[in-house]
Amino acid sequence: MEENEKPQAQTEPEFISFQMEHIAFKTLPNRTFLLRKPYKVDDPKKITAFIPGTIVKVYVKENHKVKEGETLLDLQAMKMNNHLLSPVNTVVKKVYVKQGDRVTKNQLLVELK
Repeated sequence: MEENEKPQAQTEPEFISFQMEHIAFKTLPNRTFLLRKPYKVDDPKKITAFIPGTIVKVYVKENHKVKEGETLLDLQAMKMNNHLLSPVNTVVKKVYVKQGDRVTKNQLLVELK
């Protein structure tokens, strides 16, 4: 070692603890785990496209009262029509799409109050 060089301090690796079937584990995280996107809880008042596709039909307008389970719109993806339903009894705040629109994954389609 040269005179001006200082030894680098070694940091302790951070272990991750978890439990499965009443057995506790402790492990080091891998690169994939460290680079993962953090979990985000979905807002039930914002209806988004879960897959890219085309809007076939929109059943609601702004200020339209909807019941839980009522169809808001149809999204065609991979040659299948998917009915997007209201998760709660509420009123439609805003509709962001119209019939024939192509949408991307996670695009906001309808916002509920």
